[in-house]
Amino acid sequence: MRDYRDFVTERMRNTDEAEEYLRCSLDEHFKDGNTEAFLTAIRTIAKAQGGITKLSRQTDLNRQTLYRTLSPKGNPRINTLRSILQSLGFRLSIEPLSADSRV
Repeated sequence: MRDYRDFVTERMRNTDEAEEYLRCSLDEHFKDGNTEAFLTAIRTIAKAQGGITKLSRQTDLNRQTLYRTLSPKGNPRINTLRSILQSLGFRLSIEPLSADSRV
């Protein structure tokens, strides 16, 4: 029987699946402030795409910085987040809120 984490990691090799996972994790972050779930999603996708060592080479950030940044208590700067997401094949974007979801 396969481990659940292995299953999720395998699915994150698919760009469309990874995109949806990131989008849902970021949406949840905006709803409840749970940064940990979003950073976990990024770590999972990084693992699926070759691991933190490969990501380190692509971003010019050392492995320790990446582990700390993507840890449950991580608080990445926007430039670091941009570099990580870009290396994974994604970017952050801005879109308007619907009128009924504005505070």
